[in-house]
Order: sequence, then C-alpha cells, then structure tokens
Amino acid sequence: MPTVASSVSELLGLLAGVAHVEGERLVVDDEAALRGRGIRDIVWTATFSEDPATVEAARWIVWEASQQLGARSASIHELYMARARGEWSDLTVPAINLRAQTFDMARVVFETARRNDGAAVILELARSEQTYTFQRVAEYTTSVLAGAIAADWHGPVFIQGDHYQFNAKKYAADPEAMTEEIRKACRDALAAGYRNIDIDSSTLVDLSKPTLDEQQRENYRRAAELTALIRQLETDGVTVSVGGEIGEVGKENSTEGELRAFLDGFRRELDRLAPGAIGVSKVSVQTGTSHGGVVLPNGTVARVAVDFGVHERLGEVCRAEYGVAGTVQHGASTLPDEMFHRFREVGTLEIHLATGFQNILYDHPAFPAELHRQIEAWCFANAADERKPDQTDAQFVYATRKKAIGPFKRALWDLPSKDEILATQAAKIDFLYHQLGVPGSRPLVERYVRPVELHRPLPDGLKGAVAAR
Repeated sequence: MPTVASSVSELLGLLAGVAHVEGERLVVDDEAALRGRGIRDIVWTATFSEDPATVEAARWIVWEASQQLGARSASIHELYMARARGEWSDLTVPAINLRAQTFDMARVVFETARRNDGAAVILELARSEQTYTFQRVAEYTTSVLAGAIAADWHGPVFIQGDHYQFNAKKYAADPEAMTEEIRKACRDALAAGYRNIDIDSSTLVDLSKPTLDEQQRENYRRAAELTALIRQLETDGVTVSVGGEIGEVGKENSTEGELRAFLDGFRRELDRLAPGAIGVSKVSVQTGTSHGGVVLPNGTVARVAVDFGVHERLGEVCRAEYGVAGTVQHGASTLPDEMFHRFREVGTLEIHLATGFQNILYDHPAFPAELHRQIEAWCFANAADERKPDQTDAQFVYATRKKAIGPFKRALWDLPSKDEILATQAAKIDFLYHQLGVPGSRPLVERYVRPVELHRPLPDGLKGAVAAR
C-alpha cells in the first residue's frame, strides 16, 4: 500500500529522485515514477496524514504537478457557450460524483476517457457529499488531479461543485445566514481550484404563489446574487461555468413557463447587481427522477418514467431564446441502461451520475463481507434517527449507507479487492461514455477549452523543510 508521510521531511524523502522543489516551483525528475508510486504516496499523504503542514505540502505538490504535466483544472463554460450557439450537438456531458475511492475512481474515469479519445467529462461533489464523505473541497481537488496524473491524462480537468443548495427550513428561519453558507462554499471551492459551480436555490421555489415569477423569485434572486459573487472572484481570466436549477429533483416536472420565469428574472436581477455580467450556462430541470432512485422494500431500485420531452422542449428554449447551452439531468445513475442513449438524442446538455457508482462498490461480489457487516452495523447505530416508520431493513441500509463512506474512507481506499471492483466501474463508465457520445470528444473540447497555467505559493512548512535538507 502507499506510504502516508507523517512529516514534510518524510514526504520529501518519499519523492527523492521523483520530484524536487526548486525555488517556488516543483521540478519533475522522473515523470513515470511520479505517475506511478510517487503520486500514490502523495495523495494518500494528502488524504490521511494527521500533520496539517504535511497535508498542505502534499496538496501543493499535486497542484503543481498537475500544472507541469498538463492536467489542469478548467472551466467548461466556453464549450457550453458553443453549444448555445449551435456549434456542436449529439453529446451529453457526464458529471460523475466521486464519493468513495476518489483517487482511484478519478484515475479510472480519465483512463477510460483517454482510451476513447474523449475529454467531455466532469468530476463533481455536492455540498452534502462533502460532509458525509469527509471530503472538503481542497481534498477533493487534490484527489481528482492526482487521479488524472496517475492516468497519464493530458487535457482539461473539469471539477464541479454540485448542488450548492439552500436548505429551505434554514432559509425561512434566517435567509442571510443560509445565503452566507452558500457564499462561503463558493469562495472555498474557487480557492481550491474548482472552475464549475451549480447553484441550487430551487428549494426556495414557492408553488403556492399566484404567478410563475413570484414562485421563482427567491430562486432567481439568490442564484443571481451568487453568480455576481462568483464573477467578482474570478481572478485568473477564466469564466467559471455556473448552473442554475428551476425544479427540485424528486418533485414536479419542470415547465417552459418556469424556465422562462427563472431566466427572465435571473437576467434582470444579475443586471441590477452586476450590469452585463455573464450569467448561467445551463439549467437543471426535473423530469421524474429522484436522487438515489426510489427504493423498494427488498432494497432494489424501482423503474421510473422519465419525461425526455422536458429536455427536448426546454433545451431548445434555452438555446433559441436565452443563449444558454441547455438542460441538466440529476438523479440518473440508477436508471436502466437502455434509457441513457435517450438523453443524447433529446439534446440533454449534462447528466449527473452518483449513486449508481456507489452501488457498484457496495454490491460488488468482491466487496468484503465483513466490511459489509461493519457498514450495516454502523448505519443501524448511527443513522437510526433517519429511519422512516415503514422502511424495511434493506430500504434503510440502502438509504443511509452513503453516510458510512466518510467513517470507512481509509478502509475503502485500501480495499484489497478494489482492482476487481474498479474494473467493473470502468466497464460501466465506458458504457455510459458510449451512450452519451463522449468518445471522440477530445478535439471538440480542445477547440474551445484552453486551461490556464496557475501556480500557487510555496507553503511555509514545505519551504522550511526544503531549506533544512
């Protein structure tokens, strides 16, 4: 297994002959060694070391290595604006939420994309996932970029903050405090290297109001405020891709009227706050799915009816009337395989995929039975207050086992049987790429996206350790 350094000096020792610090920059001495054992030692240290200075040094090394080796964090905004102009079609971009085994899953995502000459893929994490997977934004950026380095990836790395969502109850009690939580989340994400953020203020939609504008008002008002903030925070010349949402996933299907009310109100509000500022590049809509799927009493996921026409109709309105690239589908990873090609056919811009990959991990025949028992026991001991009165044990465990990902993070990263599980994940990713049109997308992405080289200051702890050697 990789080594977890307990000090900055030990970390530098692990990198002897692989990479070294010269002045304020990282110098790669042996690229093959860095992409192999080296990056694993660094990312395991960044994730599991208990020494803050060593974690900071490891994160800096991964970021600087990504700049040197051409796997730089990037915004997908310009690619999406080209879609809004009608310059490409026949592609739905997968946005994959990496909850567990983040480094290895990122590596598999990029290895599979490289084999398919594809580059249109986003890796994301929702605000709620940050909490229960024990992954804050700086750690997530590091794991994803390290995975790209290990995969010998050359090209943009699209890292996205998914569902930067308002809690409706907290907002009702204190709107300013709830909004400040999302402001801080945006600041933290951009500082960590994210260049794509989905704002989800759709939880503030009030369908009891008499007009569509009134129903969407708090939604578009807060989305515009946060977009204005993000535009102020752009310091490296890169336009962050910002997404909005008009209907909370799992509730009523979205309509053209709701879309127009949101986008019209959003534009008015953004022009008031930041005249002429660039707005959203996409809008998430509801089509009949739910996050994680609908779980039956035996623990399996029920089939759902997806209204693909929502994407077809609303996507055309986005592009033809508002210069927005299109619609986004959430809650899709547990859908039947035969449905995925339809998203591409109806012009869906982006599709979010999360729980399905978690299910492959937990339900794989190679997943250790003893670890299964430990995770289930953890759920019963720590998530009992979330259990609904009519839930079976199977439904309860399915609904809550994601909460065990953080407490069992090291066990999942070090899983002895993970290669067999990752092979299954790779096959699923490859299937989805082909259904969504990702293979062959590299030239298209490179035509519009040019990642900016951005270096970070050398951390004090690393500076001192280098001077002491």
